[in-house]
Amino acid sequence: MTPRPSRLKSRKTWLGTGVVLVLVGLNAPAVVGFARDQYHVYAINRPSYKAERGHWALAAMPKRYQLNSIHAVLLHTGKVLLVAGSGNDVKHFHGGTFRSTLWDPVKNTFRKIDTPDDMFCAGHAQLPDGKILVAGGTGRYETLKGDVKRAGGAMLVKNEDPDRARVLPKGTVFRSPSGREYRTQVAVRVPPAAKAVSGRTGTVRVTASEARVYVEAAQDGPKGITNTTEQYSVGGLKGKDGRNVYGIANKLGLDKKDFQGIKDAYEFDPVTEKYTRVAPMREARWYPTLTTLTDGRVLAVSGLDDIGQVVPGKNEVYDPRTKTWSAAPTRYFPTYPSFFLTSRDTVFYTGSNAGYGPADLGRQPGLWNLDDNTFTPVHGLSHPDILETSSSVLLPPAQDKRVMVLGGGGVGESAKATARTAIIDLTSRTPRFRTGAPLPEKTRYLNSVIMPDDTVFTTGGSRDYRGRGASNILRAQFYDPARNTFTTAAAPSVGRDYHSEALLLPDGRVAVFGSDPLFSDKANTRLGRFEQRVEVFSPPYLYHGHRPRLAVDGSATVRRGGRVAFRSPNASDIATMRLMRPGSATHVTDFDQRSVALTAHRSAGRLSVAIPEDRSLVPSGWYMVFATDRRGTPSEAVWLRVI
Repeated sequence: MTPRPSRLKSRKTWLGTGVVLVLVGLNAPAVVGFARDQYHVYAINRPSYKAERGHWALAAMPKRYQLNSIHAVLLHTGKVLLVAGSGNDVKHFHGGTFRSTLWDPVKNTFRKIDTPDDMFCAGHAQLPDGKILVAGGTGRYETLKGDVKRAGGAMLVKNEDPDRARVLPKGTVFRSPSGREYRTQVAVRVPPAAKAVSGRTGTVRVTASEARVYVEAAQDGPKGITNTTEQYSVGGLKGKDGRNVYGIANKLGLDKKDFQGIKDAYEFDPVTEKYTRVAPMREARWYPTLTTLTDGRVLAVSGLDDIGQVVPGKNEVYDPRTKTWSAAPTRYFPTYPSFFLTSRDTVFYTGSNAGYGPADLGRQPGLWNLDDNTFTPVHGLSHPDILETSSSVLLPPAQDKRVMVLGGGGVGESAKATARTAIIDLTSRTPRFRTGAPLPEKTRYLNSVIMPDDTVFTTGGSRDYRGRGASNILRAQFYDPARNTFTTAAAPSVGRDYHSEALLLPDGRVAVFGSDPLFSDKANTRLGRFEQRVEVFSPPYLYHGHRPRLAVDGSATVRRGGRVAFRSPNASDIATMRLMRPGSATHVTDFDQRSVALTAHRSAGRLSVAIPEDRSLVPSGWYMVFATDRRGTPSEAVWLRVI
C-alpha cells in the first residue's frame, strides 16, 4: 500500500502550490505571452511549416556596412548594390556622407562603395552591357515653412551673347536694383544666345538663351523677401559681359522649400564595382523614373527639379553608346510613375506613383506612344484616387502582357488605403482594368516580386502613411495569376513601409531592405528610425527536397532569336524555363523585373531554348534563367546575356 503523506507535508504542498498559482496569476500575461512566443518559434521552424509557407531569416550585416537602403539593384555578378546616398538624413547631406554597400548574398560578405554624389531618391535602370545607369538625386533637403531662414526661389538667368556660353559657379551673387543680394545654391550653365541672319536685309536677330537656378538671400529674415519682378545684375561681370548676362526673378520668399533634384548621372560597373560619371541630364530630377527602351536607350521622366517643382513634362533619353542625353516627347507625370515597356514605341503607365504632384494632373493610367506622343487613357480601375504608393507588376509570363496594380494610398499624407487589386490585359483591342482578388487588408507600400514558378510574392506595407499609428503589416502572400488567388506565406519579423525594396536573388530567395516610418510608436509621439536590417525569405519550394541543376552548354551570350543549350541531369523532369530580368527597386517600384516564358526542347541531359525576337519583350541585357521541375522547385539561376 502506498504511504499517505502526513497532514503537515500535505499542508506544505498545498501552500507551495498556492504560492505558485498566485505568482502565475500575477504574471499570467507575461507567462502566456512567453509561451505563445516560444510556440510560434517552434511552429515556424517545423519542416512541414517551411514546406507550406516558407521561412524568414535576418542576414548578418556588420554594423560598419549597414546603411539606409533607398535603392536595391541585383547585378549580373549575383551581388546586390544597396544605395543610400545621404539616406534621408539631412546631417549626412550637409556632411557630404554618401553611401553605397555591395552585398554578396551567397557568401554574405559586404563591401563599401565610394559614392560620389547624393543618389538619395535617384532613378536607375539596367543598360545592355550590364552596367547600371543611376541618374538624379538630391540637391537640397526639404525645409518646412517656419523653419526657412532665408528668402529664396527661382532665378531665370538670361544670356544675350550668341558667341559664348556662361557657367556661373555655386555661390554666384545676383544683385537687385535696390542692392539686395542672392546667391546661387548650385552651378548653372547658360547656353549661348540664338543668332539668326535675315537673308534679304542681312539683319542679325539675337534671342537670349536662358537657364534656371535656385537662389537664396545673402541674409536671414524677411528683408530678403520680394514679390515684384526685377532684373538682377551678376556679381563679378562688368561692361559688355554685365549687360549680356543677367537674372530675372518674380518672387523670392520664405515659403516651404521642397526637395530639389540634381542633373548628375553615373554608370555603375558590376565588374570594377565603381561609379563613373557620364554626361548630366538636361533637367535636375529627384524621384525620377528610368525605363529601358527597345533600342537599349533609357527614358527619364518626372522628378522634382532644381527649384523643387515637378519637372513640367520635359523628358529625355540616355544613349549608352554616346553616353549623352537628348530630348524626349513632352508629357507630364507625377514622381516615380510606374512604366512598363509594351511594344517598340509604347509604354504603359499604370497610374502608380510615389508621391509628388497635384492630385488632378498626370494620374490617369494609359498607353503612351513615344513616336507620336499620343496618350490613350485606360479605364475600369476602382478607387483611382488611391493609386499613390501602390505596387505595379508585369504578371508572369511577360508574353501575356497582363499588368497588375496592388493596394495603394491617397495623395500626399492621406490616411486612405485600399486592398484593391486590378489587372489589365494589354493584348485586348480596348484594354480595361478588371478587379482582381483583394489583398488580405488595406495596404500601401507593398513590395511585389516575380518568382521563378510564375507566382508573385508580396510582402510588407502599412495601412497608413509611412506606418503612422504602428500600422506596418507583418504579412506576406503569394499571388497565383493563373487562379487569381492569394495564398498565405510565412510572416516577416520586420515591418516595412516607405523607402523599402525587395529583390529576387539568383538562388530563388527574396531579400527585403529598408523602411522609413515617421514614428516608432502607436501614439505617434516618438520619431521613427530607419530600418537597416536585411531580412531574407526562403520560399516553400526550397524545402521540397531535391532541386534541379542547370548549366549553360557553351557561350553565355546569345542574340535575340537565337538558341541556347543547357546541361541538366534533370532535363526530363523540367516543366518550365523562365528568362528573368534582375530587379532594380526603389519606392515600391521595380523598373526592370519581368519573366519571359521559354519553350524547352529536351534530349538526354540537355535542354535547348529559343530567345524571343521581340525587343520590347526581351530588351538587351543580362538575365537569369531558371528551370522549374514538375513539383514547382526551381534551379539556381544561370546568367545569360541577350544582345
